[in-house]
Amino acid sequence: MLKYDVIIVGAGIVGLATAYKMLEKKPGLKLCLIEKEEGVSRHQTGNNSGVIHSGIYYKPGSLKALNCIKGYKMLLEFCDANGISYDICGKVIVATDESELGALGVLFDKGIANGLEGLKMLSAGELKEYEPHIAGIKGIHVPQTGIIDYMEVSKKIAELVNEMGAEIRFSERLDGIYEKNGDVLVHTNKNNYSSKILVTCAGLQSDRVAKLNNKDLKLRIVPFRGEYYKIKEDKKYLVKNLIYPVPDPQFPFLGVHYTRKMNGEIEAGPNAVFAFKREGYKKTDIDFGDMWESMAWGGFMTIARKYWKMGMMEFYRSFSKPAFTRSLQRLTPDVRESDLEEGGAGVRAQACDNKGNLVDDFLFVENERVLHVCNAPSPAATSCFSVTQRRAFLK
Repeated sequence: MLKYDVIIVGAGIVGLATAYKMLEKKPGLKLCLIEKEEGVSRHQTGNNSGVIHSGIYYKPGSLKALNCIKGYKMLLEFCDANGISYDICGKVIVATDESELGALGVLFDKGIANGLEGLKMLSAGELKEYEPHIAGIKGIHVPQTGIIDYMEVSKKIAELVNEMGAEIRFSERLDGIYEKNGDVLVHTNKNNYSSKILVTCAGLQSDRVAKLNNKDLKLRIVPFRGEYYKIKEDKKYLVKNLIYPVPDPQFPFLGVHYTRKMNGEIEAGPNAVFAFKREGYKKTDIDFGDMWESMAWGGFMTIARKYWKMGMMEFYRSFSKPAFTRSLQRLTPDVRESDLEEGGAGVRAQACDNKGNLVDDFLFVENERVLHVCNAPSPAATSCFSVTQRRAFLK
């Protein structure tokens, strides 16, 4: 039995940042981080769009809002201290017709309520001062939004965590969690451990991990794949920084948008299609066990009935490049299908409760010694240094 003060499961950016902050506050802590993959941030973190989020989208007072604002500052401080490049380039959120103006105003009010300074409501003419090739009748300029390479951040955190004396054990899968005599017993496919505290940050596997010691867990991860195109080199001039549509308030995704990346590429996307495999990044990736587990969940049919029209449109755009292009042309009419080349994809771990509600905030399941991060979608990367600092034993 290998004994530690703290065990953290999951070496994505949230698990890594949790380890770093704990070691920073309690030097000498005997800490082990367990990861089933061969390296850090192989799933959600390593496949996201690299945006530093401002906090404009989130309900004031929500965990997303509070942690995004706090975590934003902590992330930039960490990057400044460790020589990690980022670019606070700002973004525009664009209304392309009058039906979106109400939601645009709601976003502006949320941003003000969340403490964002310098937000500016833009006319159609003012939009073109920021993005000359944009189409829109009104918009918001969000100066706080930036871009970064979260994989670079993850690798630096892992390096520092090792230097601070922690162990990171890769290629080790969690199989069991038990609580006994004031300790947490953790079993993997390779070793047996005991610790005083366990924190799990398992992303796409978060519900399965939480169920190891919460048999009646009333939520399930439903995976959604987001696919990207890249703008070809000779058409990058169409986008200067980041261009977002006004999101549909009934759908928990931000819509197809443009993102400039730290390597100079311009990404277009993502869509949001139900993934037939939790860690499936291709259209052809299918795991019948994963698929059945999602579809047999009590809340899944409620989701399907509620969002079927949107879901069908997302699948259509997934297989139809012309349809994907038309969505982009609402923002930039000059973009053509021939300007797009195949990009990457990511899978979002979206928690769904047993009543069919898509969980719209960070969600934790916890007791005195165990904390499970069960829902941590965007802006979790921006919030990584803040999101788990909510319990006395983590502070």
